[in-house]
Amino acid sequence: MSHPIITKETLHFLEKLKKNNNRDWFADHKKEFKNHESQVKGFFTFIMDRLRVHDDIDKMKMFRIYRDVRFSHDKTPYKTHFAGSFSRAGAHLRGGYYIRIKPNETFIGTGFWNPNKEDLLRIRKEFEQDATEIRRITSAKSFKKFWGKMKGDAVKTAPKGFDKAHQNIDLIKRKQFIFLRNFTDEEVFSAGFIDEIEKSFKAIRPYFDYMSDVVTTDLNGESLLN
Repeated sequence: MSHPIITKETLHFLEKLKKNNNRDWFADHKKEFKNHESQVKGFFTFIMDRLRVHDDIDKMKMFRIYRDVRFSHDKTPYKTHFAGSFSRAGAHLRGGYYIRIKPNETFIGTGFWNPNKEDLLRIRKEFEQDATEIRRITSAKSFKKFWGKMKGDAVKTAPKGFDKAHQNIDLIKRKQFIFLRNFTDEEVFSAGFIDEIEKSFKAIRPYFDYMSDVVTTDLNGESLLN
């Protein structure tokens, strides 16, 4: 069965946009942009349909090309990439999926980007109590094959109320709990790109299942959901 692909022409358009990041050029090439945007949206929609076979996906969001320059030193008006995210459905399913298509900088991401303060404290308390399970999941060969090491921002020493000498302080310090996988342009063009994305997102599920259980229960394992 055929499926959408990301073409060389799409990446070439993004390269041209990077060199001509101004409103006049974009207006002259608006039709071309719309064609590429539609193709990428079809690609993202196809991925959402594939994800829904094995996960409960609420919706797909394709991010707009227009940059918010109000508080940025960079006043170029347009992003030079296409990006989309996929939200899991229901209060009991946590985590999300993300894809960015950009020349020489394409990646997929997943995990917990900026948990709210209640979830962040709950996660840290879990790791303070016991980090055996999270370390087992993220160190498994089947997991690391796709995702490598956890990434994201962390505080410098220890969050307030936590011991900086704790054996799990490397996890407790984290503010973000994310995983990234990079792809070359050649991999992006390949017919197997969608399969690699799907296999990668499938591989994250043990992590999602564990973290969803953490943030929806208290330290005694009692549900926090009504």
